Amino acid sequence: MSPKNVAVIGSGNWGSCIARICGHNVVNQENFNSEVRMWVFEEMVDGKKLTEIINTQHENVKYLPGIQLPTNVVANPDLVAVGEWADILVFVLPHQFLPRTCNTLKGHLKPGAYGVSLIKGVHVEEGKGMSLLSDLIRESLGIDCALLMGANLAPEVAQETYCEATIGSRDPAKALTTDDEVVVELCGALKNVVATGAGFCDGLGYGDNTKAAVIRLGLMEMIHFIKTFYKDRGVRDETFFESCGMADLVTTCYGGRNRKLAEAFVRTGKPITQLEEEMLNGQKLQGPLTAAEVYTMLNERGLVKRFPLMSAVHLICVGQVAPNKFIDELREHPEHM
Repeated sequence: MSPKNVAVIGSGNWGSCIARICGHNVVNQENFNSEVRMWVFEEMVDGKKLTEIINTQHENVKYLPGIQLPTNVVANPDLVAVGEWADILVFVLPHQFLPRTCNTLKGHLKPGAYGVSLIKGVHVEEGKGMSLLSDLIRESLGIDCALLMGANLAPEVAQETYCEATIGSRDPAKALTTDDEVVVELCGALKNVVATGAGFCDGLGYGDNTKAAVIRLGLMEMIHFIKTFYKDRGVRDETFFESCGMADLVTTCYGGRNRKLAEAFVRTGKPITQLEEEMLNGQKLQGPLTAAEVYTMLNERGLVKRFPLMSAVHLICVGQVAPNKFIDELREHPEHM
């Protein structure tokens, strides 16, 4: 059997971090090609193409500065060429770009190609409702797809500090932890909404007691949301206590970018789009985007009042509710009744 080719689809801070790990892991492995290709959305940085910088300096100077990439990680701006080459495609890009990426890759993958999604978000399409991103990959590309989620902040993972992750797959032989893929994936999406709320708390000057309450209520809403919309997909309570669930929620509410920018949003009064440019080099926050998609589904089902935390996060992000009203929105939470 010929060695498998591994490609990373995405090159932000998390994508570059994962490409670094893949690059190290394939070396001296007879089952894998020693080269890892990373699809990069081409852009200019200080007058040079980002792909050229990565391939000569072995560093993503824009999205993961200060972290060296292995020399066997090769940046490529041609998505179709990367897809045609790959046996294993590791998807690590902002969730709003996944439909377009799949449309480009459609019809250009090898027979037997396999996907792994590290993307945190949901897909909502008008008239069709909500779908899992892994299902979108499966249905668009005709391939199977596993998941990896967990308490994994990219800068810490890139520095090789100890952490855990949860792998989910429909195929138990490929799952190191669980086949409860719905909870694995949706916890990764919904925790960003809760973390945005935690950032509002920090920006408003509340202490740890209030933040702990927000995290607990957020977890309860996550559990109820998943059981409401995916009750027939084998949801299990114990999965919420894996790294993909509680651990990822806690670390994101204390150390993630959604918390950090939400705090700045409250303290500075600047629009989220401006803060993304100033603090993330233009990368998009997933919390506000996911909150909007969640709110769409809740509104369609008449469930906004049942999920006051996630609903309030969306309404604050779009300017319909003032940030200083956030805690008031939670005082009569259904979990308190």
